[in-house]
Amino acid sequence: MQYEEEEQLELELPKERPWRALISFWIFGLCNNYGYVVMLTAAADIICTSGGKRSKERECTYVSTGTILLADIIPAILAKLIAPFIPFCVKIRIAICVLLSASGFLFVGCGRNFTLSLIGVTATSFSSGLGEVTFLQYSSYYDSNVLSTWSSGTGGAGVIGALSYALLQKIGFTITMMILLLIPTIMALTFFLLLPNPQITEITVIQQVVNAQELENPKEVIIKKIKHIPSLCKYMIPFGLVYFLEYFINQGTFELINFKNTRLSADDQYRWLQVVYQVGVFISRSSANLFYIKQIWIMSVLQAVNVAIFTTEVIYYYMPNFWIMVALTLWEGLLGGAAYVNTYYRICNEVEEEIKQFSMAITSFSDSIGISLAGIVAVYAHNAICDLPMPKQRY
Repeated sequence: MQYEEEEQLELELPKERPWRALISFWIFGLCNNYGYVVMLTAAADIICTSGGKRSKERECTYVSTGTILLADIIPAILAKLIAPFIPFCVKIRIAICVLLSASGFLFVGCGRNFTLSLIGVTATSFSSGLGEVTFLQYSSYYDSNVLSTWSSGTGGAGVIGALSYALLQKIGFTITMMILLLIPTIMALTFFLLLPNPQITEITVIQQVVNAQELENPKEVIIKKIKHIPSLCKYMIPFGLVYFLEYFINQGTFELINFKNTRLSADDQYRWLQVVYQVGVFISRSSANLFYIKQIWIMSVLQAVNVAIFTTEVIYYYMPNFWIMVALTLWEGLLGGAAYVNTYYRICNEVEEEIKQFSMAITSFSDSIGISLAGIVAVYAHNAICDLPMPKQRY
């Protein structure tokens, strides 16, 4: 049939340069999440350049970085909600991701008002969401080790993205965004030139049959997928809760942390806390082959403790030193990264092959929901804290 000629994956013989797949998925994780991280790291600068009403009580505006978070995650939710239920046309999806990512950097870099910047952030978000679903689904065609390198790459995107922006923004915001157009270019070159075709295995044959069924009986397949979602709640609920808590910290409190007894300005403190957070994420997302944690709910409880500490700190300013917050931020990132990689490892090991591709894709929806809710709550919490009287300054 025609769809088989157009969309069927070309398969290679086994044991054909497996290192290429491992490296490719690390690069995919890096490039796919890079723009998302950069937009969050640049959130304070985007708001600052667009103007905004400032609080009379504290050094903050009434436009929270949670606003940028929402623009950076809601389109990703839409992509993650739709993509698992449509036929898996990997080449078309990757092309869309590359074009949206490039347009996102262009809009944010060249935009002269807040609306254009939000359009750019939105394009980057949709690209990241569609890319994450697509690569997680595509990982089921390869050895399970590519899941580890993908997770490590997404963690690396956090560190490299936040750090590179913190350094590059010194040469100018617009120039920085133009330089970052290299990221979608690298993704495209890696997919079309470096990544080997999947090997012929029992698993890839099963996935091919599943994809064929999606095209032949789409209604029946969609109903089957929807019925499978309740069985995935044991993965999705604790995973989404961890991300709700940590992103409330990042976008609801980071911008309000302001230590006077340090050489770093308030803006620099925000940027470097984002970098430290991403370092923690990178370390834990790269540790799947060393530490396997099945009880994700434990990380939810620990992250809730972090929320209490960060929230009370930005209200009362009781921490004596900025480096204590740095250590807590690193711990927060470790918990979030561990929840991510261990959730997908559980799915990879526990879910049957026929539904694994869909399970990987739809579970990514839960962390986006958690992040979106965190952005909404962060906006209101941020403005409420801005209205509080300024506490006694640290010495």
